Amino acid sequence: MVVLIHSPLVGPITWAMVADSLRQKGAAAAVPALTSAKTGEGPFWKLHARLVARALRKFPAGRSVLLVGHSGAGPLLPAVRQAIANPAAGYLFVDAGWPVDGKSRLDLFDDPQAVEMFHAGARNGLLPTWSDADLKSVIPDDAIRGRFVDDLRPLPLAVYEEALPVFSGWPDAPCGYLRFGKNPAYDRAEDQAQRAGCRMVQLEGEHFHMLVDPQAVTVALIEVAVHLGLQLV
Repeated sequence: MVVLIHSPLVGPITWAMVADSLRQKGAAAAVPALTSAKTGEGPFWKLHARLVARALRKFPAGRSVLLVGHSGAGPLLPAVRQAIANPAAGYLFVDAGWPVDGKSRLDLFDDPQAVEMFHAGARNGLLPTWSDADLKSVIPDDAIRGRFVDDLRPLPLAVYEEALPVFSGWPDAPCGYLRFGKNPAYDRAEDQAQRAGCRMVQLEGEHFHMLVDPQAVTVALIEVAVHLGLQLV
């Protein structure tokens, strides 16, 4: 079974089309929705891990899962693993940060200027959402881009500032890394994944390529799963 986890910055539509594609091929797929309250205190990673665990309660607890994290969901995967009842058959990072115990998502950024942009963009402690115009070149289909933008909500900056835990002994299952294009924001993560012995796959495309060519992303995901010894379909 494949569990497709979106970044806290965006919504579950990020993975909806790939999930549909997997189901059409006979694979079970779940897309938990991560939400963050606009006010209140963290840790937000606990809330997000619980939301994934809650989404999986409808499936048998003994069923092994491939945990897939895109972008800011990557560093969350070890916490998700500890929150769910299902055993992890593998981990797949998709254009995502690599988990480091005690590091925040901002700590994992390679570019100090990008960190400054996050801080400077926050208003009253909230990160603003992208507009339709911001994403026109990244998600060219008007209807899909519109659905994606409608899914966005302001996110507490604290989500990206809080330290994320990685439990002793992680990874407890094989890992893969799927990268879109040559976004320098993920150079360090790719290097860490390679050094960890991950199966590496690259597709040419932008950061939300799963919304542009879900079939190609599905095929790549299955390819990585097969290399990890997992039979999805």
